[in-house]
Amino acid sequence: MSFKLINRYLLHAESTLIPVVAILVAMILFAIFVAVLGQSPLEVFRLLYDGGFGSSFAWQNTLLRAAPLILTGLAVAIPAQAGMVIIGGEGALALGALLGAIAGIQLAGLPSFLVQSGILIAGAIAGAIWIGLSGWLRSYRGVNETISSLLLSYIGIALLNHFVEGPLRDPASLNKPSTLPIGDVNMIGNIPGTEVHYGLLIGVACALLAWFVLKYTTTGFALKIVGGSPRAAQMAGLRLNYWIVGAASIGGAAAGLAGAIEVAAVQGAATSAVVAGYGYTGILVAFIARQNPFALLPVAILIGGINAAGGMLQRRLDMPDASVLVLQGIVFVLVLASDTMLGRLRAAKNTIAKNVVIAPIVSGGTK
Repeated sequence: MSFKLINRYLLHAESTLIPVVAILVAMILFAIFVAVLGQSPLEVFRLLYDGGFGSSFAWQNTLLRAAPLILTGLAVAIPAQAGMVIIGGEGALALGALLGAIAGIQLAGLPSFLVQSGILIAGAIAGAIWIGLSGWLRSYRGVNETISSLLLSYIGIALLNHFVEGPLRDPASLNKPSTLPIGDVNMIGNIPGTEVHYGLLIGVACALLAWFVLKYTTTGFALKIVGGSPRAAQMAGLRLNYWIVGAASIGGAAAGLAGAIEVAAVQGAATSAVVAGYGYTGILVAFIARQNPFALLPVAILIGGINAAGGMLQRRLDMPDASVLVLQGIVFVLVLASDTMLGRLRAAKNTIAKNVVIAPIVSGGTK
């Protein structure tokens, strides 16, 4: 076996096995937590599977929850290529929903395709501006993007609540304040034969496009240089500010698009209900996927299934619906902690290569 082949196998094993092991350890710790509460861990895991993946209905519920997670995961994964840690997807999603609803109301009367397109474009622009602001603050003012994006997220959510409960409130929305509805004719429909809206396909298409650009184009290569070695990027003539603000804006556009889809495919209007934690959960999805847009797809489905199963735990075992958040929290902590293991297999490869490749050569040469 050649040294290069060993190197390639170990690098793939490192990036794949470490998060998998972290998830398995998280499940063990969650099982201990469940046992302390007096529940059977095996029964809990069985219900988690049944609630998320055990039936056609469960799968559709899971995919509905996975759709926004793919896009909010991209809001973290794309800026990460430029060396940024963005955690403000929830605020971008909220403003994407708000601006998307406003666009839908203003464009009412036009053909439904134009209205739907306007909603999605407005949502994406709102998210791009909001998260792009964090990139601008980092580039031109030296403000940490993690802190600024988090603080901007709170502001974005507050703006949504203000306009939904105040200037833009539909007088007919009594117990559940919302904007005027965009109209049933302008809602994004479901994939034929399912209860899953087309927003899932939009999310999948965005993830695949991002993966292709990052992996196979010069744009993706340049972005990785900016994130990996800013000095080398400058020497190559790349404008760091341009790439940092651009990556943040594209990531924000994905989160804003998620909010617009929630309005156009689920809620029918902007309401505080669109702020359901998808932006924050998207951080977990992106980190488990190692910021790989392609890997976001199965991870989003996994996390979406866990979220979908929360109601079943409540109905069957009288456990709080938020119990699944405990599992998510444990997974998140362990995935972050598992970063300390990165490089261990790369260090071990030298020993393996020495024993497998170099040692036989040396011993053969001394005979």
